[in-house]
Amino acid sequence: MDIVFDQTLIEARRKRAFRDSDPKAQFLLEIAAQELSERLSVVERHFDTAVELHGYTGLTARYIANTGKVTEIKRVETDAAFAAADETVSVSPLETVPLTPESANLIVSPLSLHLTNDTPGVFIQVRRALKPDGLFLAAIPGSGTLQELREVLLAAESEMTGGASPRVIPFADVRDIGALLQRAGFTLPVADTETYTVRYASLFSLLKDLRSMGMTNPLTARSRKPLTRRFFVRAAEIYAERFADPDGRIRATFSIIYISGWAPHESQQKPLKPGSAKQRLSDALSTRELPFKE
Repeated sequence: MDIVFDQTLIEARRKRAFRDSDPKAQFLLEIAAQELSERLSVVERHFDTAVELHGYTGLTARYIANTGKVTEIKRVETDAAFAAADETVSVSPLETVPLTPESANLIVSPLSLHLTNDTPGVFIQVRRALKPDGLFLAAIPGSGTLQELREVLLAAESEMTGGASPRVIPFADVRDIGALLQRAGFTLPVADTETYTVRYASLFSLLKDLRSMGMTNPLTARSRKPLTRRFFVRAAEIYAERFADPDGRIRATFSIIYISGWAPHESQQKPLKPGSAKQRLSDALSTRELPFKE
């Protein structure tokens, strides 16, 4: 398994962001929490035991609790520092699901699975932790996220140094995430993408938000050489040249993949066996069936 992400650095930056707490910079988590809760609200089921998996602030847990669809919701975090003053959380690394097999009816993961080195393994752990017919919901930043920033930093570094190192993390494609659901053994898998465009006064405002989200570069292959202010000034100029609206504000894209999958259960719908249809498609469509010519 390739170690793409520096988990120690991720933890340090998330804790710093949580400690400094800029509510305005948590808009993505707010969007994901609201969307996940809305998707849960239309499920005609009640879930006795729900778990928010590495939700960072507990915002998604609160949204889920407000749907009335769960009896209780527990939180799993990487550190007890992420708990509220009157709250207890289970502590576990980002890539570990510390739940006993078949112990939860619902597991929700908001904006953390894009930072795991072994995402397929985490999916498998989640499926094992779910009771039969249990539901997994997640929001995962996907391909297209911060595409403008990626292009700008690459262009600025290439121009000024003649080379470039990775500055923005790779994000998975929605088809790959959907395939991971199936590979992990989930039934009735669904994966779709919502894209959000956020406007900023400048590159520096965007970078400030990313820092406040704990989302600055955690790649193990990142350059350790500090970047100069001159570099960021040039990057800001390129960003404004390529991705600014007529009013001068720049655009930043965030694409969120929303997924759902169920732990297998005998009551779930299954596809019909080939050849088991009781009516021809041509009869249903009131058309004439023509023989196939080789």
